[in-house]
Order: sequence, then C-alpha cells, then structure tokens
Amino acid sequence: MAHPSPTLRPRMRWSRYPITTVKEVPAEAEVISHQLMLRAGLIRRLAAGIYTWTPFGLRTLRKVEAIVREEMDRAGALEVLMPAVQPAELWQESGRWDKYGPELLRLNDRHQRSFVIGPTHEEVITDLARRELKSYRQLPVNFYQIQAKFRDEIRPRFGVMRGREFIMKDAYSFHADAASLEQGYAAMREAYVRMFTRMGLEFRVVRADTGAIGGSASEEFQVLADSGEDAIAVSDGPDQYAANIELAPTLPPATPRAAATLPLTKVPTPDQKTIADVAAFLALEPARLVKLLLVEGSEGGVVALALRGDHELNAVKAQKLAGVASPLRMATPETILAATGCEPGYLGPVGLKCPLYVDYAALALADFACGANEKGYHYTGVNWGRDLSEPQAVDVRNVVPGDPSPTGAGCLSIRRGIEVGHIFQLGTRYSESLRASVLDEAGKAVLMTMGCYGIGITRIVAAAIEQNHDAAGIVWPAPLAPFQVVLIPLNANRSERVHVKAESLYAELGAAGVEVLLDDRDARPGVKFADAELLGIPHRIVVAERGLDAGRLEYRQRRASANEEWPVDSAIETLLARIRAG
Repeated sequence: MAHPSPTLRPRMRWSRYPITTVKEVPAEAEVISHQLMLRAGLIRRLAAGIYTWTPFGLRTLRKVEAIVREEMDRAGALEVLMPAVQPAELWQESGRWDKYGPELLRLNDRHQRSFVIGPTHEEVITDLARRELKSYRQLPVNFYQIQAKFRDEIRPRFGVMRGREFIMKDAYSFHADAASLEQGYAAMREAYVRMFTRMGLEFRVVRADTGAIGGSASEEFQVLADSGEDAIAVSDGPDQYAANIELAPTLPPATPRAAATLPLTKVPTPDQKTIADVAAFLALEPARLVKLLLVEGSEGGVVALALRGDHELNAVKAQKLAGVASPLRMATPETILAATGCEPGYLGPVGLKCPLYVDYAALALADFACGANEKGYHYTGVNWGRDLSEPQAVDVRNVVPGDPSPTGAGCLSIRRGIEVGHIFQLGTRYSESLRASVLDEAGKAVLMTMGCYGIGITRIVAAAIEQNHDAAGIVWPAPLAPFQVVLIPLNANRSERVHVKAESLYAELGAAGVEVLLDDRDARPGVKFADAELLGIPHRIVVAERGLDAGRLEYRQRRASANEEWPVDSAIETLLARIRAG
C-alpha cells in the first residue's frame, strides 16, 4: 500500500491538545452522538444549534469532506464556492421568498437592501447558469460546493444532527433534456453509493418525497441506526427495496375476501371510543375492527377514510386522493357532527352519506366490527357488499412489518434511519422561474432541466456515531476516525526505556504515513485507556515496562473485547497489515 508523505499526514501529541474529555453526560445532550461528541471534545456549543469544531472533531469532518470531494470530482462535477449571503431578489424571483417560511433567516444591510443567509443554493446556481450557459454544447454540467448553510430551526436539537448552522455539499446539474438529466442523476446516485461505502457506513437508498425542494423524483440516503428519526420500509428481498414509510405502497390482498358468516348486529358500547377500548369490550383483536377517519374535502365538506383498526393513516397518500384537501386536514368534531350526526368515537361506514375510500386491508375483512354512527353503539358482523355497497379501494395506510414488498420479492421490515443525503430530479422548477435557457441545435431557446444533489457533511459525523458506538464511547469506521492509531506509553515519566521506545514507534509510524496520536500526558493508565475508547481510535498500542521485559507490545482493536500481545520487532509490520485490512 502506498502511503502519502508524512508531511501530508500530520501526527499529534495528546499533551498539545488543550480541550479535555468529559466523564459526565451533558444535560443538554438528548441523543448519543451529541453526548459523545461533547464528552470526547469534538464540538463545543456556541449558541443554540451552533457549534465550534475542535481539532479532533475537525479531523473527522475533513475526512468526510475529502471522500465526498474525491467522488464528486471522479463523477465529473466542477467545484465552485457560492456566497452564503444571497440577495432577496433571487428568492422573490423564484417564488420562495414567501413560501420558504421562518427557517429562512432574512436581514437588511446598511442600505436597507434585503438578503438571506443561504439554507440552500438553487437560486444562486441557477443565476450563475443563466449568465454563463448559452448553448446546448455547454451541457450537461454539474457544479458543486462544500459550504456552511443556515436554517433558523424553531427548536434546534440533537447537536449537529439538527443544528441551525451546518456544512453541506450541494450540487446542481444542468441538462438539455430529461434523458440527459436521468443520466446525470444516475451518475450522482452511483457516486453517493461509493461515498457512503467508502465511509464504512451501513446505509440504504430510499425512495422519498420531493418535499419543499420540488421536482419529479427523489431518493434519500439513510444511515441505518436504532435512534434514527425516519421510519424506513426495507425489503429482505434481493432487490434491496427501501422507501420512506410515507411512500412505501401496500398491495391488495393476494387471496379473495372470506364469505360472510355473522349477522349484522348493533351492540351497545357505552363510553367505548378508542380502538383499544372497543376491541377489549367486544373481545376482538383490533385487526377485526374498521375505523373511520373524516378529513376535509378539497371542495368543502368531508371525505371518509376507512382503515383496519390496527393500521395507521398515511397522510402523504391520503392527501393525493381525489377530493381530499392537500395538505391533509382532519375534520373538526363540529364538522364531523354536522356531517354524520354523531360524535367521534362511534363512526362507521354503514349508512354514511359522504365520499368513502377504504384501504385494501380493511376491504379484505369479513364479519368486522365498526362504529354505528350513533353514540354508545357499534356494529358487529359487518360485511362489504351485503350491509353496504362495495366502496372504492385505495392504498391509504402505512406499511407494517411482514407486508409484502411492492416489488414482489421478499417482505418488509421497518428500520430507523438518519437522512444524510438526498438527490432530486428537479426538472424545470427553477430554470423556468428564473428564465434559465440555452439555444438548442436549431437555435431555439429551451429551458435547462436541473438536478439537485445534497449531502449533510456535519450530519454524517453524527450519524456515524449513532450507528457506531458502545458503552465506552465512539467506535469509528476506520475511514472516519480522527487518527488511525493511539500510542499509549505507561509511566514514561518514570521509565526512560518506555519513553524511548514510544518515541521510536511514534516516529516510525509517522514515517510510514500512519495517522498516530501519542498519548504523552502525565495521566493514569486508566484515564488514557478510557479516553482512547471514548475518542474511538481504531488501533491501540500500549508500551509498558513489563511488556518490554518480555519483548512484547500490547495491541487492541477498538471493536475487540480482548488484548493481543505482539513481538516488539514485528509490531510495526503487523500493525500496518491490520490498518490495510481495515
């Protein structure tokens, strides 16, 4: 393995690092990454959602940046650096000045001209493109930058996971047509897969909603972690299907609905309003109940949505139904009473006088129970097609573990994920509003088609910790660790032999291009070991009198549970082999 020059791989002595580690869990830190980043001294809080990166933390941050930059360059993207402060006129021109909301930090200069601190750069890059790109011959082109952003989160939390200021890689591609955009999008997708693979992270590419950015298609890159904010539907099939739970479709049942066997019966259910209470009162599983939800209609009135009692409504799916208001709004108790003559808690589809959509799973039920649209009563033995007409079947629920994958290969499970990247096919959303066009082969002006590709650099650091930690501290994937090796001499201030050997190993490792941290502090062995584990350095070498007497050095890999003893003479060669092996 070829090693860079030692001058490009700086070494360090722990005694020269002025920021201390912390034993206690900081009261402000809610998630493990925030706790460990503060305890290990990687970041320090300046204000709510705003952090200073210390030397150790910055080393990992720069490693993330380097991998991202290398893969963007490899994919043919061109690096630029755009201003953080953007004129309001661009945002007004795109229409996002009013739409973006209070997260957009607005300010005026001394001349009372309005500006924003950029949370994203679609407007700025489109302005650059419309000024510089004149012909289809200049396309396709992809510009990217790695830069600080600011979003004025109402409640910043989780450290750098949801901060107000953060570092992001954002890229924007310009194309002559949709076919070229699809090719560019595919190239970026491949680049992102290479990035996160090189970082040593377990991740999934997830189908996602385009959200406030807009566009025709998008995918998220989610680092899998039990603490993740996002619920992801993941298939165990060979196709590796994954989607945000909001977008994962459910399928109609593969088998026909069972025949009716019970008579329709109205049953008194005094004070039983929730699914759990009604199910317990009727001695039925919640899956044998149908619940009815009323939402506002797009043209006024209400629309009814029926689901199985154990399933949850999917708002993203529901608001796409014809006649349903978007964004989805639940009907008020007053509206429900006016539409049905009944208060919430006793609603059902029998005799209902408003539009009705029924989820596939609910429509598969026979002899089910539901509200009777009368206070204090429910029906049992209800059957579609007999007690009420066959309704319109739709997919309107969240998937659950065990549902079949929509691809037909495998079953779904629900995992938690942390979004660290998002790629979009924007189309002409911004080129149209900012009038960014080029001349085609016939000399006719055509709008450029755009793609947008973002990665949360600072968020990746936190996500890596959320995925890789134990009771002792951080367990970095090797490519992201601030140092490859920590060298710990024990009682070197009392043993010249230990001091000399540690300094010799330090010099040899540095000359071999290894990023080595020498813990030369005058501290107890337990403190040194605890700090090395907290910081998460992958490889640890201990130099001690007793080991030198036996011609041995003590080694431990950060993920291992026991120490190894290596001959002193071959320790460097053995360590380099371990590092190369990852």
